[in-house]
Amino acid sequence: MRCLCLLVTFLVGNALAQEAALWRSVFYPTDWTPKHSLPDGRFLHDFSYAGYRSGAKLPQVAGPEFVVQGLDATGATDITDALQRTLDRAGAKGGGVVRLPSGLFRCDGIVTIRKSGVVLRGQGPEKTMLFLNSVPKRGWSNHLNIAGEIHSGAEIKLTRDAANRASFVEVTANAAVKVGQEIAIGWTITPEFVEEHGMTGTWKTFNGKWRPIFLRTITRIDRKQTPVRVHLDVPLRYPAQVRDGASMRPLKGYISECGIEDLGIANAISWKAAWSRAGVHAIGLAGARDCWVRNVRSFPSPHPEAQNYHLQNGGIIVTQSRFVTIANCDLRKAQNRGGGGAGYLFEISRSNEILTRDCVGIAGRHNFIQNWDFGASGLVWLRCHSSGSRVYKNSLDPMGWTGYCEFHHSLAMGCLIDSCQLDDGWFGGNRHKWSSGGGNTVTQSVYWNTTGKGAIGSWQDGDGYIIGTQGVKVDTTLGSRYGQHTAPEDTREGIGSGATLRPVSLYEDQRQRRLK
Repeated sequence: MRCLCLLVTFLVGNALAQEAALWRSVFYPTDWTPKHSLPDGRFLHDFSYAGYRSGAKLPQVAGPEFVVQGLDATGATDITDALQRTLDRAGAKGGGVVRLPSGLFRCDGIVTIRKSGVVLRGQGPEKTMLFLNSVPKRGWSNHLNIAGEIHSGAEIKLTRDAANRASFVEVTANAAVKVGQEIAIGWTITPEFVEEHGMTGTWKTFNGKWRPIFLRTITRIDRKQTPVRVHLDVPLRYPAQVRDGASMRPLKGYISECGIEDLGIANAISWKAAWSRAGVHAIGLAGARDCWVRNVRSFPSPHPEAQNYHLQNGGIIVTQSRFVTIANCDLRKAQNRGGGGAGYLFEISRSNEILTRDCVGIAGRHNFIQNWDFGASGLVWLRCHSSGSRVYKNSLDPMGWTGYCEFHHSLAMGCLIDSCQLDDGWFGGNRHKWSSGGGNTVTQSVYWNTTGKGAIGSWQDGDGYIIGTQGVKVDTTLGSRYGQHTAPEDTREGIGSGATLRPVSLYEDQRQRRLK
């Protein structure tokens, strides 16, 4: 009895000690709201809008079902035409599920979901295996696509600057706006904007061009205000200045309610052919809203010269999209991990509020990456695991050196790496003139509760945050080459104490607060 009492006393005492050790970030108190700031102006964005239907549970679409006729489930013959015809038929009927049975299926061409409401579904990644057996005629092509066609309308100038975290913008009384309208809010990359970020001589590719920065929907129009206030479904993540010609443009052409799920994918071919093209992805989403990729895994390619590789170089790419969820996907072993856009397993470009959750990236060049142009914001990576990334110099030097996940191009805004395991690392900083002048790649973004054997290299333009770590090394030193023109030094809080950080997930806690 005495031993039992001692054991209970020990367990209770240990539990109380652990409870006492729990801590919260000063940036995220128990009474946090999206307007919360410290006296010095630092704050955390509300990241809770990321994902399908602003973070909603992914749907289980029941039907109607469409059967692909004349399938060869051995991989001996090409099913591209049969699959494309069935996807088009489902689209013409208003949507439904195109179901692939168990087996190995070979596609020698490109397959595209072109209409809203169409879902391509297998029986599971170990049962339905899709071998994408072709070398695209050009780089930056995808084998399996969900593709909208975005068109923008006439420009509507903002009459006043819009503040960071603002939920509205202001326009003239006669502006042609309406509730429910999809819009892009952006500005011209002016000399003043470039100089403001210390990027004169570095940012060049998009200078003098209007860039769509924030993709939004109009939720309410207050015409009693002068100027007229146009309210948005998601707050801004950076100031939009009249100085830079800040304006909005109506958008049309999103594809929505489409998914790719429960599939195995592979497109590795011969080593030489894989190195003949960069930017080749197995799956691509472009112009998508409220779409998803779920439970997709790569597998060793059946190509006789694939040497157990899974992918030619890229895995899944999302461009010009919003409210997309990539969930429970596992992509591995890219052949081409050289320069020019190869080896990016999970890639996002010019998109807003994209949620990548519970995904694994192994043996790419940059397993998880934001890439190319301005206009990436509100991206969330939740419980993702990155390992084994390697950079190859060229096809003759397959050993290379360790690569990181990355913020790769110009000024991604207000993004979150949440509860991720990094056994290689994540980089965000001044990339100088590399990659057509990537320069300062990220601002106002957060690494929250990061674990792993790797490293975080964070040199964000203005404020950045590393909050709660376990195991990972952290470098924020402004004296680094990557820290030039990124002052002040990023905030470090709870380095080494991530195990007791609460909440465990910032994204999930913020989402609960918003829904309440």
